[in-house]
Amino acid sequence: MRIPPRFTLAGGVATALLSSLLLGAPAAAAPTPAPVTVTVGSVRAAAVGDICYSDLPSQAHDTLRLIDAGGPFPYRQDGSVFQNREGVLPSHSLGYYHEYTVKTPGVSTRGARRIVTGNAVQEDYYTADHYATFDLIDHDC
Repeated sequence: MRIPPRFTLAGGVATALLSSLLLGAPAAAAPTPAPVTVTVGSVRAAAVGDICYSDLPSQAHDTLRLIDAGGPFPYRQDGSVFQNREGVLPSHSLGYYHEYTVKTPGVSTRGARRIVTGNAVQEDYYTADHYATFDLIDHDC
């Protein structure tokens, strides 16, 4: 299991910062990816939204603390590479995303809830519906 670095800069941010430092060019913010939409039945919904840290279930807080501590994790699959087969999250090379189980009370299996982390600082996504939709976690609210 590989724990992704949580202190690296995203590619666009790193490039802008280096440009600013080395060439004196103004730093530009990395573009924010447009939300992806999905259709469930006849309803179209944003697949990547956002959620405040304070609005997450308490079990998600537990999972985020374990990720920051480097484990130990309750399930052997935790920390494995998330392949983004559904294409809901922004496209990156294989190994960019990792997934972790968010326990669901009353469920004997892993359930549907996950935290998926990217390599960028605080790039954590929450899904309650097993990868159909994701919310980027806002750690400042």
